[in-house]
Amino acid sequence: MKKNVTIVMLIFSLVISSFSFYTSAEASGFADVPSRAAKEVNYLAERKIANGLSPSVFGAEQAVTRAEAAAFIGRALQLNGTKRSTSFKDVSSGNFASGYIQSAVERGVLSGYDGGYFRPEQKVTRGEMAVMISKAFGYPYGGTLTGAASALMSRGIANGMEDGTFGAGQSILRVDFAVFLARTMNPAFRVKSTSSYTQVAPSVMNKVDPRLASQVVILDPGHGGKDPGAVGFGLKEKDVVLDTGLKVNELLKKTPLQVHMTRTGDTFPSLSDRTNFAKSKGGDLFLSIHANAFNGSANGTETFYYSSSATNQYVSDSKLLAEKIQRRMLMAWNLQDRGVKQTSKLYVLKYNDMPAALAELGFIDQESDNQKLKSEYWRTAVAKAIYYGIIDYYNAKGYEVDALYNVAK
Repeated sequence: MKKNVTIVMLIFSLVISSFSFYTSAEASGFADVPSRAAKEVNYLAERKIANGLSPSVFGAEQAVTRAEAAAFIGRALQLNGTKRSTSFKDVSSGNFASGYIQSAVERGVLSGYDGGYFRPEQKVTRGEMAVMISKAFGYPYGGTLTGAASALMSRGIANGMEDGTFGAGQSILRVDFAVFLARTMNPAFRVKSTSSYTQVAPSVMNKVDPRLASQVVILDPGHGGKDPGAVGFGLKEKDVVLDTGLKVNELLKKTPLQVHMTRTGDTFPSLSDRTNFAKSKGGDLFLSIHANAFNGSANGTETFYYSSSATNQYVSDSKLLAEKIQRRMLMAWNLQDRGVKQTSKLYVLKYNDMPAALAELGFIDQESDNQKLKSEYWRTAVAKAIYYGIIDYYNAKGYEVDALYNVAK
């Protein structure tokens, strides 16, 4: 919901070695960044995600090491990067990436080699990079380099080489890693749209209720454009909820359900635009996604539904939807349960003619909630929870949906 505050999204910094100091800079100041990668590197630099070797040199053509990759992934997932002892003989507690290496291994994102070695200075190949990103961001890849490459290419995150291969055995360069990371984080940079690469598998279609194909789900990331929504510790609500909504959209596109979003970029549809859009698409279910704020003194997750049938007659189903979403978010987030609440004020719930709920993910101006809201890992987790909540709703309504619970794994 819209409240006052301000912040900077800090996910992680690209580091080249434990013995060097690097200075953040705008991509426009990096003389060695090719034009093909300028917008992606600029995106990371502006958010202090990517650092250069100096204010004017990014180190675009240098290969990424396993230690650096651990730092990239660890910071992206908000893992514990505190330097400490590790389970590897060749990674001391003084290594700049020791904390991220240990955390990433414990999370199952990275692994070592026989004999208790991590090989921190070994160069990372493009295939290994694809596996790391697939594991970190929850993309199914079948446990193979080929599957991981396909997972990134099918999502418009990575490109193949000029010879038609993925180049899985070639070292991944800093500039290419930055491009792939930016595309993973921001679907707007991808070479394919979110809606074009997700198709319903025949194995799913054949096992679910055929009536689902006619059901239309409307996702409504709140705020946008000139309206940042609530802001806390530099993190803007409009960015958090758009990213989360896009992730839910990606999952729903793998089901027979039809899905539309009121915004897919940094635009500002009015409240009436949102409800009119939902109606024009013939929506059967409407979910608005928000983050809360209250002077830093409140925390937790809550979900609202409209309490009167005067303007929205689907009170019972709206409550059911809210309950399913809330339950799943609590399971994923593990934040304070603020409950499912009735409201008579929220426009997008009041003036919709379909079951509608509004999910408040957490309080952006409260430190512990903010840590999860700013984390790519935790936003992915709550997006899956919202997806499961929607499927739970249809299950409760008598649809056969068992096969859809495997989609988000």
